[in-house]
Amino acid sequence: MSRRVVTMSVGAAMLLVLGVLGAQLPVPYAALGPGPTLNTLGSVGNQEIVSIDGRASNKTAGHLNLTTVSVQDHLDLLTAVRGWLAADVAVVPREEIYPPGRSEAQIERENSREFSQSQSNAVLAALGELNYPKRVVVQGLVEGSASRDKLRAGDVLVRLDGTAVATLEGLQAQLTALAPGTAVAVDYLRGHATGRATVTLGRAKERAGGALGVLVEMNPVATDFTVSIKVGEQIGGPSAGLMFALGILEKIGPQELTGGAFIAGTGTIDSDGKVGPIGGIPLKMIGARDKGATVFLVPAANCDEASRTTPAGLRLVRVDTLHGAVVALRGLQAGVTPPAC
Repeated sequence: MSRRVVTMSVGAAMLLVLGVLGAQLPVPYAALGPGPTLNTLGSVGNQEIVSIDGRASNKTAGHLNLTTVSVQDHLDLLTAVRGWLAADVAVVPREEIYPPGRSEAQIERENSREFSQSQSNAVLAALGELNYPKRVVVQGLVEGSASRDKLRAGDVLVRLDGTAVATLEGLQAQLTALAPGTAVAVDYLRGHATGRATVTLGRAKERAGGALGVLVEMNPVATDFTVSIKVGEQIGGPSAGLMFALGILEKIGPQELTGGAFIAGTGTIDSDGKVGPIGGIPLKMIGARDKGATVFLVPAANCDEASRTTPAGLRLVRVDTLHGAVVALRGLQAGVTPPAC
């Protein structure tokens, strides 16, 4: 064998080895893909995703699926290249998913907190859509609160020293008329149970009179039943709020929303039912379509992106609010064309 042939053979072998090793080098990217899509009318294992305690639930036949995005971290060069070439994968700089200065554990805790808040907002939005009366509800306690160990977030304030608590303005007027240091009886509703706490008022910072040391809001309250949402630990973030709220309405509302159809969607929701934008909508639509969805609910702010990347066979419905989503779904059953992206 000639020296030239040997040299070329060795060179080719070295290039091959370098290519293999190079393909295994880690790169600062993450791959996003379609994640799990779960029917909010169904179950995970033996646990209903949306369960109602205290009243009967409607029978349901269709799908109202939440959608998610999966994340693959610690990519090598070869995996990243494959992702760039795939239609159902988005390769993004890792710092977009895991910002510098924040640990993965911190990000997971934040996602968990946002997910829990989305569940609470979904319940409030659904009850508001069903016109349940609004009550004064404790949202949290301030630092050094006079109500520490006596009241907690979620308590419904019923009476203050025997006088009904009906509005935020009324509660403030009652407290303004009382001096700091006054001991007052606070009747409250916690879940289905009533309670009474004696609170020695602190000093109000921005007005005259005493203070309970609580943050309060007017929220719709159901006193005859409770709603629970459970999906396990595989999902985080706020983007399932809209679909949770629709799942609740399908189970306790006066009219069926799906008509037996496979409907999926995404969107954050606040306690008043406003739907907000989310990330990863092209991948969420692919995941929904692949599972059998024919209709996809899109937050209005995501419509431009969604309309450019719509998978074949998927009908997009534009939604701004929970009420708008309800009207659109009822219209679909009646043959009415809903707002589209």
